[in-house]
Amino acid sequence: MTAPAAATWHRLAETSVLLDGFHALKHALRFGAEVPMAVTTDRRAALALADELAPDVRDTLDALLTEVPEDTYRSFVPRPHPTAVAALAVRTAREGNLQKLAHTPRTAPVVVLDNPRNLGNAGAVIRLAAGFGVTGVVTTGTLDPWHPTVVRAGAGLHYATAVERLTVDELPPGPLFALDPEGDDIRALKLPDDAVLAFGSERSGLSAELRARTDHLVALPMRPQVSSYNLATSVAMTLYHWSTSTAAPL
Repeated sequence: MTAPAAATWHRLAETSVLLDGFHALKHALRFGAEVPMAVTTDRRAALALADELAPDVRDTLDALLTEVPEDTYRSFVPRPHPTAVAALAVRTAREGNLQKLAHTPRTAPVVVLDNPRNLGNAGAVIRLAAGFGVTGVVTTGTLDPWHPTVVRAGAGLHYATAVERLTVDELPPGPLFALDPEGDDIRALKLPDDAVLAFGSERSGLSAELRARTDHLVALPMRPQVSSYNLATSVAMTLYHWSTSTAAPL
């Protein structure tokens, strides 16, 4: 089955999202992703991992996984994953994501990454956002939030929240709270469920365009002479603050 599997993979890969590793595939299946193909170098080991970590999707994986030789698997992925599992998924429809982002009233915020630079950081934020049950993650600028490196860092949780790239003018409705060292201390504020929470670039902070749209500048507590937090850390702290003052279910 190696040749047919390889031909099918390469045909689908042109228009599909790469799910790199067992955990990305597990999460994508849990949140309803359409996965036309999944491969592994060791079906028995992959299904044993499912028995241990994801029994809810074990039967689906059993029907889906195709075992291929290691050299074939390595030709499918840029960096072989320790679990030796890879899959191809259909990307969530943009129209549906835009409807979710625009729908009001919201029970959870939207996170905006303003011109982010680091693919791994963007993926970590999407993973955080999924864990907190936010409405979606929006990026502005040139970074593609569905880049394979972002999906890998997000552990397949793009399918658990609405992930899109928009311009500042296209941001979803809602009061815009932007993180900035000159803002008001976040500990004195309650972040509403319909908030749009914006975080600046790792290198240059908030863009002038987004700053002009901002309703509230908000600052995280930080010891003097410490210049900044990691982007994902800032998002985690902000979402935790929101979650402690809301009754919205995850």
